[in-house]
Amino acid sequence: MRAWSVRRPGPARGWPMVLEHRPVPAPADDELLVRVRACGVCRTDLHVAEGDLPVHRPGVVPGHEVVGEVVALGAAVTGFSLGERVGVAWLRGTCGECRYCLAGRENLCPYSVYTGWDEDGGYAEFATVPADFAYRLPEGYPDEKLAPLLCAGIIGYRALRRAELPDGGRLGIYGFGASGHLTAQVALAAGAHVSVFTRSPHARELALDLGVAWAGGAADRPPEPLDAAILFAPAGELVPPALEALDWGGVLVLAGIHLTDVPPLNYQRHLYGERTVRSVTANTRADGAEFLGLAARVPLRVRTTAYDLGAADHALADLAEDRVTGAAVLLSA
Repeated sequence: MRAWSVRRPGPARGWPMVLEHRPVPAPADDELLVRVRACGVCRTDLHVAEGDLPVHRPGVVPGHEVVGEVVALGAAVTGFSLGERVGVAWLRGTCGECRYCLAGRENLCPYSVYTGWDEDGGYAEFATVPADFAYRLPEGYPDEKLAPLLCAGIIGYRALRRAELPDGGRLGIYGFGASGHLTAQVALAAGAHVSVFTRSPHARELALDLGVAWAGGAADRPPEPLDAAILFAPAGELVPPALEALDWGGVLVLAGIHLTDVPPLNYQRHLYGERTVRSVTANTRADGAEFLGLAARVPLRVRTTAYDLGAADHALADLAEDRVTGAAVLLSA
């Protein structure tokens, strides 16, 4: 099979991935083997390829927003059928025994492992996934539109829950890529007033087309104070203006796995008035199941740009240079 591997972590414009031919992996007893039909290109993949996230497995195949067809079952697998469409996401395994797992907080498991970081992911023609971590997918979406839901959508959903936005509340979204444009639609469907902050004119156009109340520059002041804000952009310099944009009692959620350094904060300007800062760390399988169930009930307009699997390096470079509006998705022939 064809598969991309991260051989030389570094800037995307330096082409850190190599296209290889590898044997098709054999599923373990508890795993599914899936033929990859689509795989989203996530900013986390960019962090792995560029070395922002420390290498867990040299030569790893990135990709953790996988839509695939089950083509083989491990000996111990039940409940799945050959030919079934399934999703493979970021969280790939947890211990199931630590205090976090037992408390329903498996996203904090210190022994957790991840698709496309610890184990090979979906920038390939085939991939494996433990059956307990494979997702059932909603009908009504083609493969290309489903793929971004498996990380961008799920993480955005968890971030929105962490924001504790009141009914009819005012939400700010900083960064309007794959996660931002999906999270905005979930919030709008729940009756929120959404403001979008992004440096991309194309993203601002998309935001307004989706129905947000206001769209401006990355560090602009919103028309009115916000009850909550979510920072999707991996830019620590946006934390102070996002905090200043909050009303007293507001919540800022940092939704990325990587963030550049945050500048010094001024207590009176940025934190006083019981403003709160929270982070998001991965997600639980329950988060994923809840979000995909919501996507089945609330049709989402998923903005994608398709690339052939053989052009994964170009897709990653386009993401790094902010040339993608919405989500980039790799399609296998």
